[in-house]
Formats: sequence, C-alpha cells, structure tokens
Amino acid sequence: MEIIIYVVVALLALIIGGVLTSTILRKQVLSKSYSLLEEAKEKAEVIKKEKILQAKEKFLQLKSEHEKVINEKNANIQKAENRINQRELSISQKHEDTQRKQNELDVLRTNLSNQLGVLEKKQFEVDKMHGEQVKQLETISHLSADEAKTQLKESLKEEARAEAMVVVREIIDEAKLTADRKAKKVVIETIQRTAAEHTIENTVTVFNIDSDEIKGRIIGREGRNIRALESMTGIEIIIDDSPDAILLSGFDPIRREVARLSLQKLVSDGRIHPARIEEVVTKTRKEVEQEIMEVGKRTVIDLGLHNMHHELINLVGRMKYRASYGQNLLAHSIEVANLSATMASELGLNPKKARRAGLLHDVGKIAENEAELPHAILGMKLAEKFKEKPDVCNAIGAHHDEIEMDNLISPIVQVCDAISGARPGARREVVEAYIQRLKKLEELALTYPGVVKTYAIQAGRELRVIVGADKVTDGDADRISIELSRKIQEEMTYPGQIKITVIRETRSISYAK
Repeated sequence: MEIIIYVVVALLALIIGGVLTSTILRKQVLSKSYSLLEEAKEKAEVIKKEKILQAKEKFLQLKSEHEKVINEKNANIQKAENRINQRELSISQKHEDTQRKQNELDVLRTNLSNQLGVLEKKQFEVDKMHGEQVKQLETISHLSADEAKTQLKESLKEEARAEAMVVVREIIDEAKLTADRKAKKVVIETIQRTAAEHTIENTVTVFNIDSDEIKGRIIGREGRNIRALESMTGIEIIIDDSPDAILLSGFDPIRREVARLSLQKLVSDGRIHPARIEEVVTKTRKEVEQEIMEVGKRTVIDLGLHNMHHELINLVGRMKYRASYGQNLLAHSIEVANLSATMASELGLNPKKARRAGLLHDVGKIAENEAELPHAILGMKLAEKFKEKPDVCNAIGAHHDEIEMDNLISPIVQVCDAISGARPGARREVVEAYIQRLKKLEELALTYPGVVKTYAIQAGRELRVIVGADKVTDGDADRISIELSRKIQEEMTYPGQIKITVIRETRSISYAK
C-alpha cells in the first residue's frame, strides 16, 4: 500500500514537474517571440523611414525635373508667342503698306484713264488728218497709197542690197587679210605657252641585277621559276649573256611593269619559287591597278577637272602605260588638253570644256573591247556612256573627221592633236621605213639636172636642194621646186607636209699668193 502511495506521489510529482517545465518553457518561448517581434517592429520602422525618405527624395527629383520641363515649355511658348507677335506686327505693317500702295494705284489708274481718254481723242484727230493728207497725196501723185508703198520698198531694197554688197565685199577682203595672220598668231601663241616633254616608249624593259648569280635563281631548277614568271605575267623574260641585265619583252606596258616590279620584289626578298612568284605577281598587279587609279586622279586634279566618272579616270591612268607612234599617250593627252585650253581662251571659248575634251580625245585607244571601231568613235561612245557633255563627246569623235563637227571645241581639239603629234621628236616610225623615206627623198631630188647636193632635215619635213649656179637659173630653181613637190606627192607616202627649198648661190673664189 505504501508502494502504491509512493508511486502515486511520484507520478504526481512527475506531472507537476512536467507542467512546471512546460510553463517555464512556454514563458521563455513567449519572451523570445516578444523580443523577436519587438526587433522586427524596430527594423520595420527603420525600413519604413528609409523608404519614406527615398520616396521623398524621388518625389523631389521628379518634381524638379517636371518643373524644368515645364519651364522649358513655358520658355518655348513665350518665344513662339514673341515670334507670332512680331509676325502679326509685320503682317499689319505689310497690310498698311499694301493698302497705301493700293490707294496710290487707284489714283494712278484714274489719272491714266483720264490721259487715255485725251490720247484717244488726239489719236482720232491725227488719224483724220492723216487720211486727208493721204487723199491729197494720191490726188497729186496719181498713185494709191499701196502703190506708193510698193515703189518705196523696192527702191529701199535696191539701196540696201547695194550697200550690203559693198559691206560684205569689204568684210571678205578684210577677213582674207587678217584671218591667216590671226590663225597663225593663235596657233603660235598656243604652242609657245604650252611646253611638254616627250618620251619614247619601247616594247622592251631592262631589269638590272647585281650579279649573274641572280640569273640562275630567277631561272630556277630546270627553268621552273622563269616559266612561272612568264605564265603569270604574260611577258617573255630574256636572259642572255648581257652582263648585269635581264630583258622583259612584251607589247603590253602594264604587263611589263608588273613583271619588273615583281622581279624587283623577288630579288630583294631572296625567296624565289613558283608559289612565292604567284603571290608576289598577284599582289603587284593589284598595286599597279591602284597606281593607275592614283595617276588618273592626280592628272584630273592637276588639270582642274571635276565630276569625271571613275571609269574614265581609270582609263586616263592607263594612258601612262600606252604609247601612240612612240609618244606616251598620257603625256600627249595632257599636252593636247593644255593646248586646247590655251587656244579656247584665246578665242573666247570655254577653256574647261576644251581641256576636258583634249584629255579624253584618245581614250578610245585604251578600251579593250570593240577593237574594230575607230578609236575616236569608241572614245565618243565611252564618253556618252559615262555622261560627258555632248560638245565634249563630239570633239572626241570628230578629231579624226569620223563624224561631223557641231561645235567650236571640236576643231580646236583636232588642231591641238595635230600640233602635239607634229612636234619634232614627238612620234617615231619604224627606223628602217624612216631611213628609207629620207633616202628616197634625197634620191628624187638628185635626178634633176644641175642638182649638186640634197639634204633631208627636220625628220624628213624639209628637203633642201643645192643647185649649181652655172647650170641652173633662178627660173629653173622655181621650176625644180614645183616639179619636185608634185613628184613627191605622186610617188611617196609621208605624214604631214614636206617643205622643198631650192638654194642657188654664186661663189666667187680667188687666191692671194
């Protein structure tokens, strides 16, 4: 029984202890939760205050920006109102001026109407008096007014025709006297004011080397390097016994230039093999194309020409590597351009158009298509394609008389082209044909009796014939010059004209002993 009591007491004690423990624990948890709630409330208050401050700052910022925008809009509105006020003021002033002018016009219209009425009355009186006078004149002369007018017109026509014929005859005589002198003056002044250098272009370029060892490296094993160079450039490379030199032979100067520059780069670099050759030639070809474009741009800028199509500029640059009868085409075209501008200025025409037409007159020689057309026609088509002006196109197409000239620039370009090509040393022919022509000139003159010596001078443009004074008279000398000129025209082919000068001199010789 006591054990039961002890057990019950122990259970009660356990229950009471558990209740007390749970109560204590609950109080502790509640106290902690209260403290956590307090801390959370404090943090919430802090965060709330920070957010309120941030919101206030953002509000103030937005408010200031809004006020700034409003101020700007107000300022713009004020400016617009000022402009409108000024415009209204000017409109009101213009309206007042218009009203005043309208009033003045009304006054003038009234005055004019009054004056017209007076004039109409006077005109009526004058017409009436004129009719009476005409009737009196018809009565006196026994002719009607129409018949008198006809007779007067016929007499005036005859007088005017006679005076016009006199004036025309005087003008023609004066023109004959002055035209030749004026034309020579213009041509001479043009030539004197324009100087140009002429270079002879060959079909062979010499490439200098430092030693014969480089020749072997250029040839390569079993000739593979030289074959690669020739196939890539299209130029024949001639390596012979010439010391320190290699010849590059080809009709295309651009290809020769590419080959020369490529060889120069390969020799300076030292690496010469087919792959390297292909790389260098490709790169060099691009550089030469760029150089061609730069030359064209530089030429156009130096001549003061503008708004030229880039394709025409490229063709102008290619002229540097072309020759016409041994004369460098770019130098010839620049000279023709300057000559044309000078002559156009002397004649009071547009020098810029003349310079443009002179530069482009041989552009057809550069084109690689439609080779069957004359170069003047082909150049004209190119100029038309690239939007050149009609008078420039006509000057290009007419400078060899393939088409009819329709403006004054065309004959100027034609004349200046002839001047440039006719300069001594500007162009060359094949040497043998040139020598044979000079020999034939001298031989023709030697067939005449009394001829002692003959000299073909000035590149065959003048033939001087020396005759014996004891065998040929002055009259015979004139006859020889005329007959010789006719014979040369019939039997020979030559550019330009040939001057024949027959010299007859008397020498008196004695000796003092």
